[in-house]
Amino acid sequence: MTMKKDLLKLLDLSGEDILKILDLADQLKYDQHHGLPHKYLEGKTLAMIFEKNSTRTRVSFETGMFQLGGHALFLSGKESQIGRGEPIQDTARVLSRYCDGIMIRTFGQEEVETLAKYATIPVINGLTDFAHPCQVLADLMTVREKMAHLNGLKMCFIGDGNNMANSLIVGGLKVGMEVAIACPKDYQPDQQVLDFAASVEGGSKFLMTEDVLAAAKDADVIFTDVWASMGQEEERAKRAKAFEGYQVNQAVMDVAHPGCMVQHCLPAHRGEEITEDIFEFHADEIFEEAENRLHAQKAVMVLLMGGEI
Repeated sequence: MTMKKDLLKLLDLSGEDILKILDLADQLKYDQHHGLPHKYLEGKTLAMIFEKNSTRTRVSFETGMFQLGGHALFLSGKESQIGRGEPIQDTARVLSRYCDGIMIRTFGQEEVETLAKYATIPVINGLTDFAHPCQVLADLMTVREKMAHLNGLKMCFIGDGNNMANSLIVGGLKVGMEVAIACPKDYQPDQQVLDFAASVEGGSKFLMTEDVLAAAKDADVIFTDVWASMGQEEERAKRAKAFEGYQVNQAVMDVAHPGCMVQHCLPAHRGEEITEDIFEFHADEIFEEAENRLHAQKAVMVLLMGGEI
């Protein structure tokens, strides 16, 4: 496997790397559901740095380490030395001498990249403003569970060209999906991601548009996310106006393929980015997606932290 010792962004992985993670995640989910032992990280410790709060990220990583036989340490950015101005490279060096892996959920991608540069243990990006690789691995796992394959399917994302859009574009294209993004012109994905999308088969598998129905046409799975993410609360009113019409509703579902899935990384604001009825109709898929954070991240930890399969 050509995978680096870190998971910083999906741009760093090949399609084969992603599929290997998903295959192991499927196995670990089976083991968990059938009570089969899988203590691949017994005696190992994961340091979890949170400069952005989270429900799913903390619970899934902490529970995952416990199920793998290891231990997870919660480090709040406000309460640790990193929140008091200690250079990230010093934190990396110290944690590398205590722990076997680091998961960080923060704002800037450069902070994660610097942490990985100076750490001698694996670093996992739990979320930055640029990328959300663990979430998208869980998303792809969920789609493959229902559709039985990924290659050739059409993925549509409606909303902000944020970390979710960035990672969905990269992950989808790397596993052979067609990807369509509908977002306002002032809220487009990162240029680095758009350059990557243009490089895949000459851009023939990627569409970015302001037309929601054009993006959703013939989609096999539709993704959305909140209009204002953590740290953007002051922009809420401005964003509500900009994203008016960028909603997953019945009109959107009517132009998608019959049986089209809906995915949401949660938390959801019903009545904004998605209607109540569409959310509830697809709730089983959405909460399966949430569960799969646990299994996909366990697979990442096992592969990166040296567990023997």
